[in-house]
Amino acid sequence: AGVWAGNQTPVSPTNTPIIADYVTAMVKGKAGQLGLKGGDANSGVLKLMYEGPRPDGYDPMKKQGAIILGIGGDNSYAAVGSFFEGVITKGYSTDAADDAVQENIMAVGYGKQ
Repeated sequence: AGVWAGNQTPVSPTNTPIIADYVTAMVKGKAGQLGLKGGDANSGVLKLMYEGPRPDGYDPMKKQGAIILGIGGDNSYAAVGSFFEGVITKGYSTDAADDAVQENIMAVGYGKQ
């Protein structure tokens, strides 16, 4: 169905890539709204990449079946890279909860000897 970096196509030119060997990425949802955060999984805080209305065709939110982590994002096998771990929080998580998840991920030290 697509991987979204906001609510528009083409993607906003103000969206910037995350340059890191290991990436933390979050998608948050609540009625009528979508939030995306990302950053280096080994250092720093998460950057708010997008927060606002859902893309056309995705409001209202549809919850169908299961939660699948570690696929291509569009339910394909076209992804590259490896998926290491996932977390699910209740509701639209607070910045403090997001920061706590990031701290936990950084503590693992992916790619460090």
